[in-house]
Amino acid sequence: MQSPLFNLPYRNAKGEQPNNLQHSNFQHSNFQPNNVPYSKAKGEQPNNLKHSNLKHSNLELSTLSTWALITDILSDPQARAQGFGVDSVLNLPFPAAVKTGTSSNFRDTWTVGFTKNYTVATWVGNFNGEPMEQVSGVIGAAPLWHRIMLHLHQSQEPAPFQAPPGLVQRPVCALSGLRPTPACPTVVQEYFYPDDLQDYERQSDTFYQMTSVGANQQSPQYIVNLPDEYNEWLARQPQGNLAPGKLKILSPREGDLYVLYPTESDQDSNSAVQRLEFKVAGLKSESVEWWLNGEKLTTNSSNSFFWPLGPGDWTLEVKSGDISDRVTFKVQLAENPPTRRGFSIASP
Repeated sequence: MQSPLFNLPYRNAKGEQPNNLQHSNFQHSNFQPNNVPYSKAKGEQPNNLKHSNLKHSNLELSTLSTWALITDILSDPQARAQGFGVDSVLNLPFPAAVKTGTSSNFRDTWTVGFTKNYTVATWVGNFNGEPMEQVSGVIGAAPLWHRIMLHLHQSQEPAPFQAPPGLVQRPVCALSGLRPTPACPTVVQEYFYPDDLQDYERQSDTFYQMTSVGANQQSPQYIVNLPDEYNEWLARQPQGNLAPGKLKILSPREGDLYVLYPTESDQDSNSAVQRLEFKVAGLKSESVEWWLNGEKLTTNSSNSFFWPLGPGDWTLEVKSGDISDRVTFKVQLAENPPTRRGFSIASP
């Protein structure tokens, strides 16, 4: 028997299936507490581990709403976009929760995910335990997980995950997680336990503060004022010491190198475009101009802009009023196009 998707041999050299892969074992295996070898050397079971005790124990490790909340987090493609790219290989055309893992020295890469129908775990590594060459979970195991998931659901799309029972949704400011004010530029919906709603209503966002209002009262200016607990982090960030009247490009950074992994679907006009987020801080006016290699891309009122990735050497310039900033970066195609999608940042 062979997998129709990966042509992996499931039989050994004699044409036999290993016992742990036989269908009968999958079908009839069942955990029975009284079959677990609890016995001591004399063949006795400790009193605290007897089946009768286990049978009547009732230990709740967590609530259903907690697991549903974790599922909601792991199935949110926007939550992982900054780390894995907007169109990463972890994204599927149906609801799926997923988590990657990489062991020390890149010895193992894992990807574990599930839908309402299937749970799939993939591992990629060397059988002799030798480290791989900078292969992380999203690069090693995730493409295999992605293909298996597509194959399993090719005839029927899974149902969406249910909303966490007993929880309620409320709008929050994306930066602080607090109740948004009119100054908050990005508002998202998040789940709350009912017991936390009182704190939610009492604590409004204080990260964004208005500093001045234009003559026409229509163009307020805002600054980001982080709490004291962020002081240590700000001291390590170049943009943390941004002086008034200065414009700073936060992403990409000067000299960044992005490796672009094309896929077969890139030739399809309907396929998702891989994009890189440009971000700035210190806007002086409502409008900002985005220039790339001397050509104007757009003018908007946001501090970010998503650009379709393309290979080449690029110079990004951002202008707001009479202030500007500029960085150079590079995008190069991967030498061996893999099945994964998205992009990664390579060390210069």
